[in-house]
Amino acid sequence: MDFIHSSTEDIAKNLLGKLLIHKTSSCIYSGYIVETEAYLGIDDMACHSYGGKNTPRLQSMYKIGGTIYIYTMHTHHMLNIVTKGQNDPQAVLIRAIEPAEGLEQMAANRKQSGILISNGPGKLTKAMAITKGLDGRMINEGALYMDEENSKIPNEIMTTPRIGIPNKGDWTLSPLRYYVKGSPFVSGLAKKEVLPTSKIWKNII
Repeated sequence: MDFIHSSTEDIAKNLLGKLLIHKTSSCIYSGYIVETEAYLGIDDMACHSYGGKNTPRLQSMYKIGGTIYIYTMHTHHMLNIVTKGQNDPQAVLIRAIEPAEGLEQMAANRKQSGILISNGPGKLTKAMAITKGLDGRMINEGALYMDEENSKIPNEIMTTPRIGIPNKGDWTLSPLRYYVKGSPFVSGLAKKEVLPTSKIWKNII
């Protein structure tokens, strides 16, 4: 997948359905990405690099597209994939996954079951044992990678404003959150919005 030449918005949409895999010494975790958010760099008031901010913890944001950027919020690790060229600090936040492999260990890691295992950005990283040790590495070149061949195709992609972005002017309402319509693992999705699997993914019976 090209993390450099497409727009960050398109990359955020194209990541939906991709099979994310994390190999550790004790387990192989995987899940289908069902929710993302785009962060558009120095002009985006909600982005860590807004205004060209560049601190030691933001170094990964300034690397080439495909770099993993992990930051911590309220003790939770947040997984991002940097987009665009070097020194153009944009990224996509992975907000939720539908678990595939390693589900039993994911449940143990989270001490939860069902959709609560991975229906949020901090939840999925804990479930998949993703830590800040991966920050600055390249996706697909180590323990964290995507299997595009065995990914799924969403039937429909929904677009909304990002979550938890108050007081950022027009950026608060900018439609930069994307999710797979009807997936129960999308954060905050109402039960009435959940669809049967056959209506969530294409070519699923």
